[in-house]
Amino acid sequence: MRLFEAILDANHRAAAGDKSAGVRVAEFADSLPVVALTCIDPRLNPLMPEVLGLPEENFIWLRNAGNIITGSMSSTIRSLALACVVKGGKEIAVIGHSDCRAGQTTVLQLTERFAALGVGRAKLPDNLVEFFGVFASERQNVLKAVEFIRHSPIIGPKVPVHGLLVDIQTGRLEWLVNGYQALDAAAAHFAEAIHVQDPTMQAAFASPEPDGSEKKPVETKVGEPEPVTGWSVKDAKVIEMHAPEAPPKVRLVDEKPAHAPAPKRPPVISPFRNRTRRNS
Repeated sequence: MRLFEAILDANHRAAAGDKSAGVRVAEFADSLPVVALTCIDPRLNPLMPEVLGLPEENFIWLRNAGNIITGSMSSTIRSLALACVVKGGKEIAVIGHSDCRAGQTTVLQLTERFAALGVGRAKLPDNLVEFFGVFASERQNVLKAVEFIRHSPIIGPKVPVHGLLVDIQTGRLEWLVNGYQALDAAAAHFAEAIHVQDPTMQAAFASPEPDGSEKKPVETKVGEPEPVTGWSVKDAKVIEMHAPEAPPKVRLVDEKPAHAPAPKRPPVISPFRNRTRRNS
């Protein structure tokens, strides 16, 4: 059993009334601390990290309005990455919650409330939905955040990224994204990708299959040539080969008389010396 499997098991037993439910933290030392991103809703204060069954020293708590992530290189991703690199976080969990006010606020309500604070519409970004990360579903918001984290180039590929939803009234956790399954699926996909798929290559790497007949090994004596299977000296034929006739000599048109002085030859450069000169 892995860390969040134990956390969900203990959480569900505790929600069902089992007062002895808990997580044996010492058994999961290699998976701690956990980096968690939650909403800024103060109703979460008495729930975290108790609903996970983790002590505070093993819980790195990051918060923003609506536990929203707007991109794979956003400032929240930066904080998550540094929590892993600097603080030693081993696993990441995005924990949304029921009855999230950030998701229930419309764009019109946002503009009206900003106006009440003296911030006019002209001072706000053009795309309020994208900038403030307004969402209609807590579940979809968690799933979107997990996708941004998982595909971020600054989050280690071996760090499990989980998505959970906590009931603000009961503290019961729902596992929306199993980070272990995502890593296992990625590893299986990689193993499949490097597998030899070409039938020709498969045949080349395949072991020869026996044809059912046993071949008797050929016995030879020391100094005797090994006979070739399927060939006999009796089958050999003598083939006579004649030397080709010398072709007639054709005198070159510009051939000089025998008494003409030989032309001067250009200096010869050794290929070895020439190669050495080029490489030097």
